Amino acid sequence: MKKWFKRIVLLSITLIALTTLYFVGSGYQMYFDALMETSLEDKVSEIRSKESYTTLDELPDMYLTAVISVEDRRFYKHNGIDIIAIGRALWNDIKAMSFVEGGSTITQQLARNMYFTQDKEIKRKIAEMFMAFHIERHYEKDEILELYVNTIYFGNGYYGIYNASEGYFGKHPSKLTDYECTLLAGIPNAPSVYALTNNPKLAKERQQQVINKMVDSGNLSMEEARRLLQE
Repeated sequence: MKKWFKRIVLLSITLIALTTLYFVGSGYQMYFDALMETSLEDKVSEIRSKESYTTLDELPDMYLTAVISVEDRRFYKHNGIDIIAIGRALWNDIKAMSFVEGGSTITQQLARNMYFTQDKEIKRKIAEMFMAFHIERHYEKDEILELYVNTIYFGNGYYGIYNASEGYFGKHPSKLTDYECTLLAGIPNAPSVYALTNNPKLAKERQQQVINKMVDSGNLSMEEARRLLQE
């Protein structure tokens, strides 16, 4: 009986190891092929060459703080992958018995925006991780954040913070109010759901989550949060 049990355990471990190797290898190949098709430098140059490209110094601190608080609060501390966030997301996925949370960092999301699809596939997720490490090796954190806010989708056909600000509020991003900053920061999580032209009520609820995250991370006081929500 013990001998059969040991064989089953050994077989299970072997299968898990082989499956892991398969997905890691497939993910690495996807990452490698993507870079061979278009280098990172070319991708970055293409993004920066757009007329709508907006630099960090043109953006309100409130917007940048809101983005980091809600998307990747340890952005300036990790090297592209946040193990804590991945662990939390994995636990939530197991509890829900579904792929409900990904734990992606801002760098991973940038990698996805530049090279991959939004499909929730294991192979794509691993490729995204390899690409995130590659991006972090070649660019500073502020450069990554700047590229990120210029590539995210805000719904209603608006890509990048400039187009979203002009499209939704008719103003340059530098003129955004604190209220508008926290509202926009929440939309990229699910653009089709939170687009202001589709579901302003849901967008407002998402804004509440953004503000709560900012309070939790110590980037906003309760008094400031109440003021924002009353606007």
